[in-house]
Amino acid sequence: MRIFLTVLAALAIALVSFWAAIAVLFRKEIKATFERDPAATSFLEVLLTYSGLHAIISYRIAHAMRKTGILFLPRWLSQVTKFFTGIEIHPGAEIGNGIFIDHGMGVVIGETTVIGDNVTLYQGVTLGGTGKEKGKRHPTLGSNIVVGTGAKVLGNITIGDNSYIGANAVVIKDVPPNSTVVGVPGRITRQDGKKIDFDLDHIHIVDPIMQNIDELEKRIAELEKRVGK
Repeated sequence: MRIFLTVLAALAIALVSFWAAIAVLFRKEIKATFERDPAATSFLEVLLTYSGLHAIISYRIAHAMRKTGILFLPRWLSQVTKFFTGIEIHPGAEIGNGIFIDHGMGVVIGETTVIGDNVTLYQGVTLGGTGKEKGKRHPTLGSNIVVGTGAKVLGNITIGDNSYIGANAVVIKDVPPNSTVVGVPGRITRQDGKKIDFDLDHIHIVDPIMQNIDELEKRIAELEKRVGK
């Protein structure tokens, strides 16, 4: 009985030490979770139940192993993580600090993807390649970027800092900084050169096509008034 209690105590200490180390090493990701998810209510909840955080933890381990020259084990770990979290991050991707993956189911991040700091990805996002070309074939995202639910960012393109990709947009061309992209294919509308707020509702974004249509309707109405006179 004493041996059993000793083993149990050792396991408990090891588990607490492990999660304490995770809390320190991934403090920026945990902080990002509290800042960007109003559903996050406690530190323990985020540590134990957030699949986006778990996927990032697994990715960091796999990425570190890959950098040492190990190839199979990191890829295997990424697939195991996909099975448990629904999030697939290739261990070859380069991801900065403060990333937040909300819910995360269906998120795919390709091998040569580069992601800056303080990026938010919603569920169903794909950062993928096009065709079978070799080398850099996945997108590069700057910092302070939000990619909305179901959006697809494809190919070796660059998304500038402080940009916002609307829900279900398909982006296949470079996006300058401080822009919002909506539609299929993605269309760019500026945000007056201002940093986009993370609290912006990513499904209610101004569509530049609709802006142009509204302008035309106003001009037509004005012309009709003049003709009527």
